[in-house]
Amino acid sequence: MSTPVLESVAIEPFLEKEHELFFHTYSRLPVELERGEGVYLYDKQGKRYLDMIAGIGVNALGYGNKRVEAAITEQVRKYIHTSNLFVPEMQIKLAERLLSLTGLSKVFFANSGAEAIEGAMKLSRKWGSKIAADKTEILSLTNGFHGRTYGALSLTAKPKYHEGYYPLLPDTGYITFNDVEDLERKVSGKTCAVVLEFVQGEGGICPVSQVFATRLKALSEEYNFLIVADEVQAGCGRTGRFFSYMHFVSTGIAPDLVCAAKPLGGGLPLAAIIGGDRVAEVFTKGVHGTTFGGNPVACAAGLALIDELLEKDLMTHAEKVGGALRAAFETLKQKHIQIRSVRQHGLMLGISVSRDAGYYAERALQHGVIINATSVNVIRLLPPLIITESEAMESVRVLDLIFSNEWRE
Repeated sequence: MSTPVLESVAIEPFLEKEHELFFHTYSRLPVELERGEGVYLYDKQGKRYLDMIAGIGVNALGYGNKRVEAAITEQVRKYIHTSNLFVPEMQIKLAERLLSLTGLSKVFFANSGAEAIEGAMKLSRKWGSKIAADKTEILSLTNGFHGRTYGALSLTAKPKYHEGYYPLLPDTGYITFNDVEDLERKVSGKTCAVVLEFVQGEGGICPVSQVFATRLKALSEEYNFLIVADEVQAGCGRTGRFFSYMHFVSTGIAPDLVCAAKPLGGGLPLAAIIGGDRVAEVFTKGVHGTTFGGNPVACAAGLALIDELLEKDLMTHAEKVGGALRAAFETLKQKHIQIRSVRQHGLMLGISVSRDAGYYAERALQHGVIINATSVNVIRLLPPLIITESEAMESVRVLDLIFSNEWRE
């Protein structure tokens, strides 16, 4: 089966300019965007695209949300930036809201998910150093993804991201995903933290098992290490709970640190490290900081995001629409042998297929639906939480058509 090239004659100059100006780090889509509205993006030729990845999990409220726009506008008129020499009112309000939602104790605002992970790693080692000089080991799970900066990269157990960047951060290592025996082998008195996504996003929408979470909790008490929840992709309502670790409360597990980003700023760059009582006094004046983290405009947008999520009960909505999508794709699975499995948590869906999922992402774009591929053979869907069931089913119809026509190419 050949792979046809997308028709992109009208935007070739745009892509040529991109090639000329930027480091070649992205595989750009051949679409020159004009605007967004609701769950749709529009290109400069007026073609409409259903956005089933929400800016890779950022645009939880879609495009043009009035509450977010009003919050941004109001704050911009007051001041855009002050530095963290001051305490912006919006930082206080957003911190109070996050602590109320989690029951944790302290917040540090940053700019991105990777930056939040880096800060959590620093805090974990600072905490460990007060217990023992060699309590420096930070472990993560295979199949996870934590970011591109050096510490975050060192916790991301995917060799393709490591090539050319060795040596990675020392005293880091990996526990086999959902393998309780490997967990028991790897942790020790030298472990200061275990970092994990309770629902792996880049890894293909894979949750940790209840058994694994229960044992992790017990071992954290036995060896006295921190549990760090990476909620960068699965957080802020996407799984039907504000954070995905909240699905595991029956295991007794409670993270000591939570890292949030992506949708947190309502579309603007914003991240947070949220910590519990065990770590509340670890960071002291001057040991960590940021110039832009907690930007007042981003915090205002983040507060608007949370208000919208709660007032419109979008987390319940995410579970409902996500369940309907899963049922629809399970039906397609009976029809198309290319579909191997369907995984869903709220409005996070992973559809494992029998070939490189990029094939389907390319063809879906031709049909006006934006999806993406992860873990090579997984179609990942992260639509805006405002998406209706009718809008969501548009993606099912398009993929049904692509699966049906695949054998004709």
